[in-house]
Amino acid sequence: MVRFRKRKVVPFRTPGELDAMEAAGVIVGAALVACRQEAKPGVTTADLDEIAETVIREAGAVPSFKGYHGFPGSICSSVNEVVVHGIPSSKVVLATGDLVSVDCGAILDGWHGDSAWSFGIGPLSKLDEELNEATRMSLEAGIAAMIAEATVNDVSKAIEAGTRAAEKRFGRSFGIVEGYGGHGIGREMHMDPFVANEDNPGRGKELLAIGSTLAIEPMLTLGGPDTSILEDDWTVVTDDGTRASHWEHTVAVTEDGPRILTPRP
Repeated sequence: MVRFRKRKVVPFRTPGELDAMEAAGVIVGAALVACRQEAKPGVTTADLDEIAETVIREAGAVPSFKGYHGFPGSICSSVNEVVVHGIPSSKVVLATGDLVSVDCGAILDGWHGDSAWSFGIGPLSKLDEELNEATRMSLEAGIAAMIAEATVNDVSKAIEAGTRAAEKRFGRSFGIVEGYGGHGIGREMHMDPFVANEDNPGRGKELLAIGSTLAIEPMLTLGGPDTSILEDDWTVVTDDGTRASHWEHTVAVTEDGPRILTPRP
């Protein structure tokens, strides 16, 4: 007798639980909007951290990053060649032309929201603008793939397709950062499965179901895919010194299509 192994399904939530996750996600979105509004030349990333924490706590939520494995901030603030996990600091002063990623999480009633947004301090160079738009396009492509019966690798494949479409549009290549990607999310911030940002048919075989939730987060560079972690054990930088962009949303599969649980007001 042949036995077939049952396919793993990405954990799924009830409609009420998705509403609870979106309540946390709305707070995250509000914190990101507040950070972007105040991110001007002369402002430090420590200032942005204080702004985000204030928004989160005044909404009755808790910053999910603060204290996570010892991380000291309420946001990750990653500037220019820093890809992700930049530690907020009074020594990092924003300047015109900087490309800044703010990654933020909040816990409300035990549910997590997680989202990241990259933007310029004033006008960006043409190359940086294209990089940032390419990363946004990759995120949108991944979100669109969040449908029932798709696999996690279908989402990864779509993210890469979004990057390739951006390369065709802008006539240049972008580096897809190796070793980093999205993740499951719910009662914990980081859960299985890992969501790669490029196609690999040998992984990501888990199925999406109505109510499945993932944090989708493409990270692209103007150069190569290789990165290193600095001595603080957090900050991830591009090896070639080129700039990076990082976009993220928490997304659910629903009968009516993908639902963004971290909307920005």
